[in-house]
Amino acid sequence: MSRAQQAVIEVGVDEIVVRYGSKWIRFTYGEMESSDGNKSPFALNEDGTVTLDGKMEEMDFAAERVTRELMQ
Repeated sequence: MSRAQQAVIEVGVDEIVVRYGSKWIRFTYGEMESSDGNKSPFALNEDGTVTLDGKMEEMDFAAERVTRELMQ
């Protein structure tokens, strides 16, 4: 990517936090929370999909979408 800023990923035992500038997204076993106050149900599924806000999609596509939204 051609941006001066880079995303930082923090991995913990019970959560993953992705930071980009002053924005962040935090994933736990059952929820995704963002710096703008939004919370959504979240689950990693054994078949390689993610359930986010009641919608199931491939894990890599979900990661791309969420990252793109964070960086806007």
